[in-house]
Amino acid sequence: MAAPEFVTLQVADGVGTIRLDRPKMNAIDEQLHMEVRAAAIEAGAREDVRAVVVYGGERVFAAGADIKAMAQLDGRGMVAWGRELTDSFTRVAKIPKPVIAAITGYALGGGYELALCADFRVMGASAKIGQPEILLGVIPGAGGTQRLARLVGPARAKDLIFTGRHVGAEEALEIGLADAVVPDDEVESTAVAMARKFAAGPPLALAAAKRAVDEGLDLPLQEGLNLESRLFAELFDTEDQDTGMRSFLEHGPGKATFSGR
Repeated sequence: MAAPEFVTLQVADGVGTIRLDRPKMNAIDEQLHMEVRAAAIEAGAREDVRAVVVYGGERVFAAGADIKAMAQLDGRGMVAWGRELTDSFTRVAKIPKPVIAAITGYALGGGYELALCADFRVMGASAKIGQPEILLGVIPGAGGTQRLARLVGPARAKDLIFTGRHVGAEEALEIGLADAVVPDDEVESTAVAMARKFAAGPPLALAAAKRAVDEGLDLPLQEGLNLESRLFAELFDTEDQDTGMRSFLEHGPGKATFSGR
């Protein structure tokens, strides 16, 4: 398999950074999203990666899909292209570890759809996000109508999708599109610091918690409660549960070191 050209996975101190680097704006074409998919699969499988940051560099997160490439497709061609793009992004959403999107510059269209696949979003103070597909005569096609509505509710999602407007960092924080706003030059370091805190936690419990919340949202309440109960009980067969509870009893809360077993 050829080495990736536009996306790399860089690992340090338990944090895997999925780094996008397709000049000038990280426009998302087939090659880039397939490389994102491969990096997400690798990050999910590696034991030395306990949390993940998705980062596009100092200038831009990702300014959207490669419109020049998309403009050549008809409806039939877009069915296949869109299915593959959605699958790549879903691989990011399904990473069984905490994932943080570090947003600088612009995260628009497919770029913000990628950020929506993260568990948390850190934005630079001057960054802009949005779903401007309506201005091209189309709609978001890689999760924007679904993940956005689940994040901020249908009315706010429709406002952003129907107008295609850009949203600044402070408004994004206010309405829940972002979880933290920091100076532009602190976006990556802030996201990595958040990830390191998660990396020190119990990996199996974090994976179970993420699964319970994400899958439970799509289930009727009773089925979600059943899922939670099953995942909760399964953790009592892990070394981490024994370590965590023993440490609590002997040394107090927050002192355990978890093995991930």
